[in-house]
Amino acid sequence: MAQQERRLLCVAPPGSTPGDEETFSTVQAAVDAVPLGNTARTVIRLAPGVYEEPVYIAKTKNFITLAGASAQVTVISWDNTATRIKHAQRSRVIGTGTFGCGTVIVEGDDFIAENITFENSAPQGSGQAVAVRVTADRCAFYSCQFLGWQDTLYLHYGKQYLRDCYIEGNCDFIFGNSIALLEHCHIHCKSAGFITAHSRKSSSESTGYVFLRCIITGNGEAGYIFLGRPWGPFGRVVFAHTFMDRCIKPTGWHNWDKSENERTACFYEYRCSGPGSQSSNRVAWCRQLLDLEAEQFLAHSFVDPDLDRPWLLQMMAIRIPASA
Repeated sequence: MAQQERRLLCVAPPGSTPGDEETFSTVQAAVDAVPLGNTARTVIRLAPGVYEEPVYIAKTKNFITLAGASAQVTVISWDNTATRIKHAQRSRVIGTGTFGCGTVIVEGDDFIAENITFENSAPQGSGQAVAVRVTADRCAFYSCQFLGWQDTLYLHYGKQYLRDCYIEGNCDFIFGNSIALLEHCHIHCKSAGFITAHSRKSSSESTGYVFLRCIITGNGEAGYIFLGRPWGPFGRVVFAHTFMDRCIKPTGWHNWDKSENERTACFYEYRCSGPGSQSSNRVAWCRQLLDLEAEQFLAHSFVDPDLDRPWLLQMMAIRIPASA
């Protein structure tokens, strides 16, 4: 990972007073100012405000940090859906359908976001409407919020770490085929549907989602949402040391109406708590892990396995000064 001097850019809503740093009126303008093939950490500091725009971070724009004041006052919002995309970028660049409809699309590696709300403001019933798509490696989100309904957070490819984040939705609202560890996150289930849809295609893939020490809450009703279903036949999801509200269906998991998925999907739970965690009525093809089986999912090494080049430890080392 590059260790060069950081560059600081600022974004402030029109009419605000600029500081001493380079200041832009849109998030996309600040991203565009990052040089192609960037190798130095570039911090884009967002002043409090609601930025109503889609943002695209290309694969040539690496080592970018988006840092807000707090997720409550720093919001990036847009209302694209899979069937209606309004974007300055052409579809051949960002993609079409669900792949191209994200409010924020991250394709540059080594990305960090802190203290920002990412919102897809399309109303319920709009179909797939992504708040963030991540098609990039070694990305981290701290104290962020992801707001939407269906397909809120598309963790498509690469390795991601999320800590102290809030994610809401109702249908497949955390989905894709990345390796992701979500730690101390709040998962809020707005209405009936599925929390996860992981798309691992074969047992040889190391991908999967781990929810570690998270909480799952609902709207007060009981038994209306599944923990997940396999978008790919070998989808892999683990909930460990997680509190589950009564919103979780007693059966826990869904096979996407394909009985053959029951032989290949890897859906695991480990020492979870709360009324939604009761295992007596779970489907027979999910697993309650034993201590030794769970160990591989309970550490940062799940997303950061290279002890010689620990990307996540480096991310944690730079995030506090980056946003101070």
